[in-house]
Amino acid sequence: MSLADHRQSIDKIDAQIVKLLNERTRHVLEIGHLKRRAGEEIYAPHRERAVLQRVCKTNQGPLTDEAIRAIYREIMSSALAVEKPMTIAYLGPEATFTHQAAMQRFGTSLRYAPLKTIAEVFSEVAKRHADFGVVPIENSTEGVVTHTLDMFMDSDLKIVAQIVLPIQQCLMSKARRNQIKKLYIHPQSLAQCRGWLQKSFPNAEIIETSSNARSAELAAKEPHAGAIAGLLAAERYGLPVLEHNVQDNAGNATRFLVLGRQIPPPSGRDRTSLMFCIADRVGALHGAIIPFRKYHINMTKIESRPSKRKAWEYYFFVDCDGHVNDSKVAKALNDLGEHCVFVKVLGSYPNAE
Repeated sequence: MSLADHRQSIDKIDAQIVKLLNERTRHVLEIGHLKRRAGEEIYAPHRERAVLQRVCKTNQGPLTDEAIRAIYREIMSSALAVEKPMTIAYLGPEATFTHQAAMQRFGTSLRYAPLKTIAEVFSEVAKRHADFGVVPIENSTEGVVTHTLDMFMDSDLKIVAQIVLPIQQCLMSKARRNQIKKLYIHPQSLAQCRGWLQKSFPNAEIIETSSNARSAELAAKEPHAGAIAGLLAAERYGLPVLEHNVQDNAGNATRFLVLGRQIPPPSGRDRTSLMFCIADRVGALHGAIIPFRKYHINMTKIESRPSKRKAWEYYFFVDCDGHVNDSKVAKALNDLGEHCVFVKVLGSYPNAE
């Protein structure tokens, strides 16, 4: 085939793709109408996961599965935007890792609302000013985000999905590397890159900032300044990236939660998050853990936080495998209630790939 023949074939295929995408979207709109009549949420993370798994299973290349997922993420994002004007609140400002995580989950076609605090994200979703919210919950290097945990104590919102984002910290500056005298960096990023900084910039002035985006913004205004932040911040503020992946831990990742109002149905591979408060008696915590062992449920995380209502009273946050509608999980929660003064399911949602 000649060059002209290949281009003619591509034009025909593109016309078919556009026709099929619109046909697909019409089905999505009908499904959305049925969901609204039934009082269900438009966004369905369990269905989204099933679609991505199915299309990747049929993929025979040369596109990679990662490329297929990215394409379908935007297809689903554009369909959601046509189906219902949707707002995603997130811990801002723009170009932070939370913003990046939100777009990784929802695509680029929806409206995003950057907010100053985690509390504001919870509030906007609870008041229905936003359809969903995205907040950080833990980093593989620095641990749990305690403020997010604390917000669940008084909130009725549910965790409907999670996002695990590999964190790639980058050195960025308009100056050459040997001209950098000052580095702007968020405290979390500083903790994740401390060893690299001591080795690479032992004499540079380190100035802590309120966000990675703010670091990039400030560095862009000064001739001999640099920043440690993510690629989205570099793009947003026009900063050349001088070095990629400067974090000390190559496997550094942050887990984010998607906040909504309804627990999605089981996907077949789920995680349940819950919180409980035990009675003040000997062996109470041991008794609370026994049901998980009894029903062979894997506990993947347990954290304690002070209740802030009574001295030396603690809430425990637990992640475990399974969905709240699974019989084993339901039985374990029932037994758990016998050892606790308070049990609250925060959500059941598809486990991240």
